[in-house]
Amino acid sequence: MPVSGTQIAKLLPGRRPCRDCGFPTCFAFAMKLASGGTTLDKCPHLSPEVKAQLEEMLAPLMKLVTIGTGEAKLEVGNEEVVYRHEKTYVHPAGIALLISDKEDESSVEGKLRKMQELQFPWIGLNLKADLFALYFESGSREKYLSLVKKVCDSTNLPLILMSEDLDTLFAARDLCADRNPLLYPITKETLEAAIPRIKEKPTPIAVRAEDVAALIPLTSRLKEEGLDQVVLDPGSKTLLEAIRDQTFIRRAAIRQEFRLLGYPTIAFPCFIAKGGLKEALAASALITKFTGIVVLSDFEPHSLFPLLVQRLNIYTDPRIPMAVESKVYEVGNPDENSPVLVTTNWALTYFLVSSQIEASKVPGWLVVTESEGLGALTAWAAGKFNGDVVAKVVKASNLGDKVKHRKLVIPGRVARIKGETEEALGFEWEVVVGPREATAIPAFLPDFAKTLTGG
Repeated sequence: MPVSGTQIAKLLPGRRPCRDCGFPTCFAFAMKLASGGTTLDKCPHLSPEVKAQLEEMLAPLMKLVTIGTGEAKLEVGNEEVVYRHEKTYVHPAGIALLISDKEDESSVEGKLRKMQELQFPWIGLNLKADLFALYFESGSREKYLSLVKKVCDSTNLPLILMSEDLDTLFAARDLCADRNPLLYPITKETLEAAIPRIKEKPTPIAVRAEDVAALIPLTSRLKEEGLDQVVLDPGSKTLLEAIRDQTFIRRAAIRQEFRLLGYPTIAFPCFIAKGGLKEALAASALITKFTGIVVLSDFEPHSLFPLLVQRLNIYTDPRIPMAVESKVYEVGNPDENSPVLVTTNWALTYFLVSSQIEASKVPGWLVVTESEGLGALTAWAAGKFNGDVVAKVVKASNLGDKVKHRKLVIPGRVARIKGETEEALGFEWEVVVGPREATAIPAFLPDFAKTLTGG
């Protein structure tokens, strides 16, 4: 469980009066510190020992690990709960595409192209896989390094470098150290030799062991060396073992606050259930059961898209409705004679309505009101979608300067706000009750648009 303000306050110096931290008392500072509202360095009176203890207490129970750089980087870990309903999950599981150096040129090109092309617009988001896993399998270091260079030159996506041979692994790292790749695997046999080389050019590493218990000495040793960009592989051989191990690691880190297992994880559906539907189902189970990164041997639209939607559903904060910005949107290329429609800012509502306007082939203006991410009828029932709310957006956007006519179309399900909307707009606008369902917009809009031009 997160550290409490009371626990922190017990370790603070308790000077009176002080206020050097900017708060009236040590307890007030402790409460703010526990909630993340301030930082430990604001108190100048902490001894090095107490400061180190507090830093340990305040550190996240699961480390945040960053793979890659820039906008394409992948962040995993830093989770605070075992189950999403307890609060929320934070960093979505990464989906990696495996490329072996034994694959021929056309296969490699196909996978590079597939990663670029298989992207899916979805409720205002772009759903896609995240990174490549480059697998040293041929036995030829030159061939593997050639693959690494080719992929680096072709994409800015994050990379997992996979090699059982330590020299080859670090030779590949040296080719792309500026890309911050994940190095896999570091084992008990290679750990001591790897540590100084990791420190030369710090990059995240994935440690692998034969079971969960065997991971602990590895993470303990890495912690001694100040290396915390670590991903765990408990060496699971089957799907049942993987689910068991992933669940154990998450519970130990979060419930038991066992920091030596407080790292994100990686799993390999590509090796657990090779190919096709079984591999996709294994990936689905592992995304559900806490895995930070899953590696697939290949994917097609029909297997990748469901995984991406599932991941989105799991990692969407259940406390916060998906919403778009409240403003007037242009759908198509509307002009001064284009119709004006009104809806709420629930993302699903917005994209349904805007897509149906596009389907009608009639460009339009779409007034999106602030409804805290609620649909039209729900927002009306909650008092968040009414005449005053609509009028506020219309006036703030200077919509009257953009169109000649003075007609607004409101959703048919909230027809009762027609009068209050006209009143809120000073009776300068006529409010027209539109279809009850968004799917009826293509049939409604062409004829309505003609009335705006006298056609």
